[in-house]
Order: sequence, then C-alpha cells, then structure tokens
Amino acid sequence: MQSSPEANKRACFKQLLRKIGSGEHTSKGLTRSEADEAMELMLTGGASDVQIGAFLIAHRIRRPEPQELTGMLDTYRRLGPCLQSEADQRRPICFGMPFDGRSRTAPIYPLTTLLLVGCGQPVVLQGGKRMPVKFGITAAELFASIGLNLQGLSINDVQAGFNLHGLALIYQPEHFPLGEALLPARDDLGKRPPLASAELLWTAHQGHHLLVSGFVHPPTESRAWQALELAGETEVITVKGLEGGTDLPVSRAGITARIHNSGEPERHIVHPRDHGCFGDDPRWESEEAWATHAKEALLGQGPMAQSLRWNAGCYLWLSGLSKSLEDGVEEARTMQANGVGTAALEKLIAWRASVGG
Repeated sequence: MQSSPEANKRACFKQLLRKIGSGEHTSKGLTRSEADEAMELMLTGGASDVQIGAFLIAHRIRRPEPQELTGMLDTYRRLGPCLQSEADQRRPICFGMPFDGRSRTAPIYPLTTLLLVGCGQPVVLQGGKRMPVKFGITAAELFASIGLNLQGLSINDVQAGFNLHGLALIYQPEHFPLGEALLPARDDLGKRPPLASAELLWTAHQGHHLLVSGFVHPPTESRAWQALELAGETEVITVKGLEGGTDLPVSRAGITARIHNSGEPERHIVHPRDHGCFGDDPRWESEEAWATHAKEALLGQGPMAQSLRWNAGCYLWLSGLSKSLEDGVEEARTMQANGVGTAALEKLIAWRASVGG
C-alpha cells in the first residue's frame, strides 16, 4: 500500500530525530541541509506534535552545532518575510534579541532605535506577541505604550515605512505566521529550544546590513560567530546584553565583539564608568511606568536617561557613525537635549496614522 505524503514526511523526520536523539555516544549533529529540512517540516506540519517535542528537547540537551543553526536560518530566510534597502539608503542595523521578551530590566532598545533613526541610521527589529518561556514584554507593546502602533501592517506597509523613515518591525504573527507553529510545543516544554538561538541570528533584511546579536553564555557567542560565518553574514556585533538581548548594561562593563568583512572577532570591553554612565540598570515595573520614563529619557531626563545615552552612544560608535565611543556618548547626549528621538517618534506616529489599519 502506498504511503500518504503526510506519512512520508513523518518518516523523513523520524530519521532526522534518530540522528540527534540516540544518546550521548551515538547521537550526531545534523548537516546544514538536514537542519533546514527538519525546521521546514516542523514549521509546515510535516512532523507530528510528538516528533516536534522530542526533537526540540533532544536538540536542547545535546546543544545545536553551528551548521545546524545555519540550516535553521536557511529555512527562515526561505520561508520568512523579506525586507530590502533602497540603493541610496544607509545599511541598517538589525537587532537580534530573544523573542520571548524582557521581564526583569527595563528595555532600552526601542529608545535607542528612535535616536538612531532620528540621526538617519535605519533599524530593523523583530519579535511577536508574548510567548514562552518568559512571556516578557515585547517590542510591539513597548512602542504602542508610547503611541506608535506597529501591528496591523502588511509587509508592504512595513517596507514602505522602512524606506520613508528607516524603521521596520517584523511582527511574527502577521509577517511570518509559520513561525507561530512551534509556540505550543515551546510552552509545553518550558525551556528555550535551539530555535531560540537561531532567532537571535536571523533578520528578515536581505542585503548589506550590520547584524547585532545578543547572547548570555560565552559558548553561545562563539557558536553564533561560526553559524553566521557559514550563513554569509560579514558585518556582525555580538553583545552580552541584559537578559540575553542587545541592551548594554550600565551596572557593569559591557562585553561586545565586532566582526568586520568576515574577519576575526575583535573583542571590545566597554566601561560605562569611564564615560559618566555608571549606575543601576533600570528595573522593569509596568508598561505605564516604562512609557512615562521612556518619554523622559528621550529628552535626557528620568531614570532611563543614562542607560539610553550609554546604549545609543555605544551603537553610534560600533556602527561607525561616531569616530570614538567618547564621541558617540556625547552625540547621544546632544540628541537627547535636542529632542531628536521625540521628533522621530512623532514622525513615525504620523506616518502610522496615514497608513490606517
């Protein structure tokens, strides 16, 4: 009797599962193409729920290898949304941070984004709704709390806004619904699967860009370097950021590395104390409190102002917009004083109102 297409897909996935789930001494890493195949089968319904759960937990226990992460990126690049820059547009900074959000420290990256966009530096962000395992506050919620609704936009609208104002937020439920397929399994497992590591390395932007990826543990960083090299990413910054994201702390030295033209990683340890930005990292309280402090910080006031100045200054320097870190921090201070981020926010709010939806 001839097997159904669905049965054939499950049989193919079973072979991939056997390869990584055979135990400490006999399990093997997948090739790049096999990891791509496995990810596509999981996203498109080719694997059963039992197979998906088994794969994710086995892969987490064994830890993904660089070529496996690259294979996952191949799937996302092929099946996911695509953004492109116009010919005369400056290369964007694409921030890769945990999709499950933040819950302990106040996010600074939306405000850093507004300062960067305000001085002509395009930015691409991505995320979704609150999701496991952390169910932390999301980029879409943070922007909405200060008046900028970035949901309900088609990918064409996002592209148009990116061309006009230099900001794009890829919102997974609307722009990459296939990516939602694994949320139930991630919730049931209760632990971040290797897919979460791949999400830190993925951007929907195609073409020349600077990819900034957050990490927590040193082995994760070196694995990311290798995976991104295989993926053809030539301009990369890795950041040991708050809660695994890309926000640099002000409470301690910031650990970063920069890869330029696919060369060897250059380690940069940045010290907020040396630039008048040392202090406690602002804690997460609520959306209402964050929105109030965010608007203050854009003008150089309130409890998040120092963190914003430090983060904006660092990224101005790391991206090459400022000649030195000292210049970057001073330029960020000036932008706060001149209301550059507030003006950028107002322009984006007006654009969003004109789009409707």
